[in-house]
Amino acid sequence: MENPLLPFFYFFCLLGFVLLPAEAAVKNYQFNIQVRNVSRLCHDKPIVTVNGMFPGPTIYVREGDRVLVNVTNHAQYNMSIHWHGLKQYRNGWADGPAYITQCPIKTGNSFVYDFNVTGQRGTLWWHAHIFWLRATVYGAIVIMPKQGTLFPFPQPEGEVNVLLGEWWNNDVEEIVEQGNKLGLPPNMSDAHTINGKPGPLFPCSDKRVWFMHCHLEIHTSWGLKTAFVVENGKGVDQSVVPPPKDLPPC
Repeated sequence: MENPLLPFFYFFCLLGFVLLPAEAAVKNYQFNIQVRNVSRLCHDKPIVTVNGMFPGPTIYVREGDRVLVNVTNHAQYNMSIHWHGLKQYRNGWADGPAYITQCPIKTGNSFVYDFNVTGQRGTLWWHAHIFWLRATVYGAIVIMPKQGTLFPFPQPEGEVNVLLGEWWNNDVEEIVEQGNKLGLPPNMSDAHTINGKPGPLFPCSDKRVWFMHCHLEIHTSWGLKTAFVVENGKGVDQSVVPPPKDLPPC
């Protein structure tokens, strides 16, 4: 005769399995520090990048994950990476400031940053933490909630990281060195950027775009403006509506 309590036993075993917390994942990233030619404002120059990207790659993790970032330095400069805003519990050696928590990574060498994402969610950023290399060596860190934890807002159809930066037509290290010799601050940047782009009003910029800018007039004059390409979607209601005939001309 089957025990009448047996179904309840199976139910609670299944319930316990479902309620087990998800194990934290280990996220591995490879950062190759390399020099690449990039053109902005009609000026082409070599810059230090991560994986040849400007800005660099985005790190996607979940709260509770362990992150391993292997940084291999192929550039002529020493390098270190700082994970800005990330709380380093008991592993400050992974924080990244050169000559403070670590010696820099020399040319031809590698170092693995090993840290945990604890009690944080949201969007932070990482950047070089030696010399002025952070002018081109930077990117976003997106920390999502733990698996099964809902966002405190309706899920959007898409997300876009917005990274504010600056662009100098000349080599940033030479600019800093010149300022130090003269006892003056370094020259101001030639443009502010959003996601590495100075915006459509600057020379040699893409004109087939829609405009977006910081809504402070002085910031716009500095270059805190960019644009994004708008394409038609697949659905009938996802196409771009044509402008009205009486739209004022520019």
